[in-house]
Amino acid sequence: MIAVALILPFAVGLLLMFLRKRLSGRNAAIIAAATMLVSLVLLGLVWEGRAVVSGEIDIGWIDPLGARLHVGATALSWPFLLMTAFLGTLCCVWLVDDETPPALVALVLVIAASALGVFASLDLLLFFVFFELALIPMWFVIAWWGDALDPVGRRRAATRFLLFTVSGSALLLVGIIIVALDSGTLQIPDITGGPVVAVVLIVLGFAIKTPLVPLHTWLPDAHSKAPTVGSVLLAGVFLKLGTYGLLLLGVGMLPESFAEVAPYLAVAGVAGIIWSALACYAQDDLKRLIAYSSVGHMGFVVLALSTMSDIGVAAAVFGSVAHGVVTGLLFFNAGSLKDRFGTASIRVIGRGLYSRTPWLAVTFVLAAVASLGLPGLAGFWGELLSLRAAYEVGDVLTRPLAWSALGVAVLGVALTTAYFVRAIRLLAQGDPMPRDGDRDLTLREAFVSGVLVTSILVLGLAPGLIVGLYDNPGATYSGTYSPVAP
Repeated sequence: MIAVALILPFAVGLLLMFLRKRLSGRNAAIIAAATMLVSLVLLGLVWEGRAVVSGEIDIGWIDPLGARLHVGATALSWPFLLMTAFLGTLCCVWLVDDETPPALVALVLVIAASALGVFASLDLLLFFVFFELALIPMWFVIAWWGDALDPVGRRRAATRFLLFTVSGSALLLVGIIIVALDSGTLQIPDITGGPVVAVVLIVLGFAIKTPLVPLHTWLPDAHSKAPTVGSVLLAGVFLKLGTYGLLLLGVGMLPESFAEVAPYLAVAGVAGIIWSALACYAQDDLKRLIAYSSVGHMGFVVLALSTMSDIGVAAAVFGSVAHGVVTGLLFFNAGSLKDRFGTASIRVIGRGLYSRTPWLAVTFVLAAVASLGLPGLAGFWGELLSLRAAYEVGDVLTRPLAWSALGVAVLGVALTTAYFVRAIRLLAQGDPMPRDGDRDLTLREAFVSGVLVTSILVLGLAPGLIVGLYDNPGATYSGTYSPVAP
């Protein structure tokens, strides 16, 4: 099942690319949505339990290098696999429109399939191949179908995105080579250590993708110029490639060397929380505001994983998944507003959306309060568990450092609340400022928003669906981060 779940989106994406002149955008998007839904169902069914590698496939590939086609779903990767297939399905549903270019639909499938390959890989070389495979398709998504009013700006943003991520990939590749030479294998479950220099290179590579301050400067431009589905995939999937890599290759595969770097990651994470919150106050463009907020939320994730504890891993995974669905809804809402008013400028869109477009306003406000961490919604648990991980820190971080980071992160929670409340006040509340583009959610938009709202509520009310994968106090973890049953 896992082989079909990985291959099917690639195959259908390539087929749609070849048939792009014969299919309408609507039909191409319907086929793509059905494809991603099949992958989502298969990935759900493949699960065999947290103590094993579910659906494992391990066959020969490049014998002289010791590389193998080794894939499977672990307790660490399974939530990321489900989230990627889930968001990929919704992106395809969003594109169900006669004016959608079939080539864009095909690239969305290839990007989603590449990310699935990253999360399923248990071989370092295969991991890197999938990691790189999505870069060029995303460049085309941003450069060709980004902001129609600024073709020069969208190409510049796409190129900056590509240059930053390729630079990080180069560092990552060198680190992977050092680890492979040191351990004598490319199989992730068999690697339990490596030199500190390799970890530094790997962490820098993933820090660009996450992104961590000051390596985040590619993100706001990429988000503001990307089409709606591009922004959703960037925030919901691409950033998670960085956090998942830190969890898998850092915490899980190279724990001793990663412990040397963890304190610096904790500092970078909380610095990003404060920096991004302050940057959000200066934004008039709603998409840039959401992009900067993502830097802050990833700061909480990095703070959690830097503790290298069970609760820290649970917080990092839950925070990543929660950010994917919450920020996905925010970017879908921002895309709806931009489609109506031709801009994401808060000032131009105007106030009073509660009376002008009530359902669009309600979904935006729910996503915003989920993102700021309102109890009962998905965003709350990611932040709370991250703060708890910092409070209950073990031997990796010193207590003064951990508690100082905790204090800064709590300040970040307050700042995050403040800038999202400001955005709600400037858009949803106040005297209505009618515009020509005023119209409420379409059926397609309502479906996507409704599914994401339901997901936010489910994760908020039943966090054990994810946290339960890591709740064994006596658990130990292999290189694939699969809990060993007590």
